[in-house]
Amino acid sequence: MRRLATALASRQSPDFEAWETLMLQAARQGGAGVLGSLLTHWQGHAAREVIRCECGQRMSSRGRRAKGLLTTLGAVPLARSFYQCGHCQQTRFPDDERLDIVNTTYSPGVRRLMARAGSQTQFEQAAEDLLCYAGLKIEPREIERVAEEVGRGVEAWLSDEQTQLVHHGLSTPPALEAGTKFYISFDGTGVPVRKNELVGRPGKQEDGSARTREAKLGCVFTQIGLDKKGRPQREPDSTTYVGAIESSTLFGWRMYAEALRRGLAHAKTVIVLTDGQRYNYTIAQTHFPEAVHIVDLFHAFEHLSLIARIFWGPEAQAPQAWRDLLEAGDISRLVKQAGKRLPSSAKSKKSLCKELRYFENNASCMRYADYRKKKFFVGSGVVEAGCRTVIGERLKQSGMHWSVRGANAIIALRCCIMSGRFEDFWAARAR
Repeated sequence: MRRLATALASRQSPDFEAWETLMLQAARQGGAGVLGSLLTHWQGHAAREVIRCECGQRMSSRGRRAKGLLTTLGAVPLARSFYQCGHCQQTRFPDDERLDIVNTTYSPGVRRLMARAGSQTQFEQAAEDLLCYAGLKIEPREIERVAEEVGRGVEAWLSDEQTQLVHHGLSTPPALEAGTKFYISFDGTGVPVRKNELVGRPGKQEDGSARTREAKLGCVFTQIGLDKKGRPQREPDSTTYVGAIESSTLFGWRMYAEALRRGLAHAKTVIVLTDGQRYNYTIAQTHFPEAVHIVDLFHAFEHLSLIARIFWGPEAQAPQAWRDLLEAGDISRLVKQAGKRLPSSAKSKKSLCKELRYFENNASCMRYADYRKKKFFVGSGVVEAGCRTVIGERLKQSGMHWSVRGANAIIALRCCIMSGRFEDFWAARAR
């Protein structure tokens, strides 16, 4: 290595990148050797203890078994003590348990990198990234397996946390500054899944079948004041996410637990921002009955445009008078004006009645002039952006077809990472 370095340095035209690559390879090789020695030293000096089986019997040593271990420094050989129960024949590798490498040839550090890489981009691209950035040559299918395994670990961690929060609350609630406005928002987006997980599910395709399953995503964030133009301002880095492909009932409890974790019980002003879907209203009424519930203004404008198109064709826009009534929150007058004449066809009449019911059912959540006076957000842009970045950018790329189990693992992993909680999960998992 020294001769090669000398030869490279003596060249008249230096290749700085080649020097860097050479030094990095040397550092990894040397580090892998030191790490292997450290493991051997630890094994030789670790405190001896009686190893017992799950059945309660003492297990006997059966010598050592070798396995290759891929670490962030490279491959490291490891010979571990092998124990077996003479009563029930169960086996254990205590060193694997202590080192967190049970049933795997990847070190914790490598698995952490695999999980992060696999959560950010397609598994094939993740494999290329790990080779480029960390010098780790790992098959895409292995990254998929480990990323989903870690994601299921995140799901289990969050489930335990949810149970604790719902039944016992927080031991030390987060401090919220006086005047903080506390927002809870949730929405849904379709995730393409395998055909066998769509059997019998209605959808929006021409034949009435489904191509996707709805992933529900929720977020919690806080408002700290106003910007220079007097508009509501979201507190930087305050947004956290939860999500899954699951029923609205289960998702409601998931959303409620996250709100509790963020300080719901101590928030003076709580706002729930959703679109006008019925299940969203049910979640808001069940878990946040004291909150101000706002139906997203921009969804409302879309429904107003649908009414205009029923009357005047696919390019029509809602009259300004209707838009002004909506902005003012005068929903009763809006419904009267929009519904004072009926279209000729029965299909159009049915569509118009459906849209008018949307406004009637959500009128109490459409007091936009009042909300703006109180300097509330009236749009659900935060969670809609979350649907694109947290779910869409990873799970809705061309040609993807997920299992629900796999999709939920990656959603849990991405929510954890993008909420800034992945290190908390990893530390809790290590404990």
